[in-house]
Amino acid sequence: MSDSKEILATINTELTKDSPNWNSILKITLAHFSCSTGTLHFLDDNSLLKLQSQIGIPDFLIPKLSTIPIGKGMAGIAAERKKPVEMCNLQTDDSGIARPSAKDTKVEGSLAAPLLLNDRLFGTIGIAKPVPYDFTEDEINLLMQIGKLISKKMS
Repeated sequence: MSDSKEILATINTELTKDSPNWNSILKITLAHFSCSTGTLHFLDDNSLLKLQSQIGIPDFLIPKLSTIPIGKGMAGIAAERKKPVEMCNLQTDDSGIARPSAKDTKVEGSLAAPLLLNDRLFGTIGIAKPVPYDFTEDEINLLMQIGKLISKKMS
């Protein structure tokens, strides 16, 4: 994994543009974490998470991911708790956190983090690997920092 300051600087540069390319920001994030799949949801006025960008999600799952209620699935629970939610292997999860259709993504090591700024929720970012994986505390903290940068652009 490359240096965390480098990815934060790269994302910050993307965010200084008048219209950030959310897909590009998600691609940069996925590449840094060596992940194959990711989502970026923004909180709307009705307190629903709306899909802003995705990479690697099968087409047939997009309708199920396009709107997520707070408290449902990994993204919804990360938003509700205002804390990251991680799974070493989404395929074998029986906690009830991941929605049943999440297994159709074929990803295993997954991490969803809230987009927070001054404890205000702006959405969520999710990343996942096609293999079982436990994200380190440093990796989780870095994803939270990325979320904070995105939130600053949205505030």
